[in-house]
Amino acid sequence: MANVPNSEKLLSLSNLRLARSKWGNVNRTAFEQLKKLSNELHFSVASGDLLLLDSRWYVTHTGLIRLATRRRCSGIQVEPIPEFSDTLNRRYAFKATVYKSRTCQGFVGYGDADPSNVSFLVQGAEMRVAETRAVNRALRKAYGIGICSVEEIGSLAEPPQASPESKKLPPQPSNGNRSRTVRDQLCQVIRQHQLDPNLVKAYATDFCAVKALRDATREQIEAFVAHLADWAQKDRNALLCQLNSYPNHKEGAA
Repeated sequence: MANVPNSEKLLSLSNLRLARSKWGNVNRTAFEQLKKLSNELHFSVASGDLLLLDSRWYVTHTGLIRLATRRRCSGIQVEPIPEFSDTLNRRYAFKATVYKSRTCQGFVGYGDADPSNVSFLVQGAEMRVAETRAVNRALRKAYGIGICSVEEIGSLAEPPQASPESKKLPPQPSNGNRSRTVRDQLCQVIRQHQLDPNLVKAYATDFCAVKALRDATREQIEAFVAHLADWAQKDRNALLCQLNSYPNHKEGAA
């Protein structure tokens, strides 16, 4: 077995430590794949190159662009495909060609997006999603990356609209115990769906449109808890993608 350079061993160990910190236990299959992604492609968890969803690794657009930069990619050409696009129905298709060098004939990838195969969070930005997917597929072909990119994941679940049932919180005490009950509900959702409490806190701050979560009103927190529980139940993968878009600061949960 060939010796692995110390720098690659350090990156692999650093990725594993951070992965366990962010996502908990990493099973052996995922660990072995992480070592390969670290040693061969120099992907970094700290830089946001990889995400672990349901024990599967996904590369990010950031990771692919960073890889292309390291490998001195000569250029990427992107063009729309009108015959497969329908702007009235927000359906777009793109073709991307990656040139690894000036003499490279190009690696081609296609990407499409419409309201039915994107997360509700990016609905309205289908054209940009389609372009990103095309670039990601072309880059994955060019550099022999077998794992899917997270931007290519399509959401088949309905948007997490707050249904009457999801908004029906248990009877609330009229005194100060009410805030404790809401906090208990939030903790229960985090435990049930194995969410990162620090990322949930960051998302809650963004959801409530406040600088610090303590500035949010009780009604805003209640609405967030109902929203989080509903989304986690309907499309946990899409929720994890949203949560992982926030920096993971080591602070207490909300």
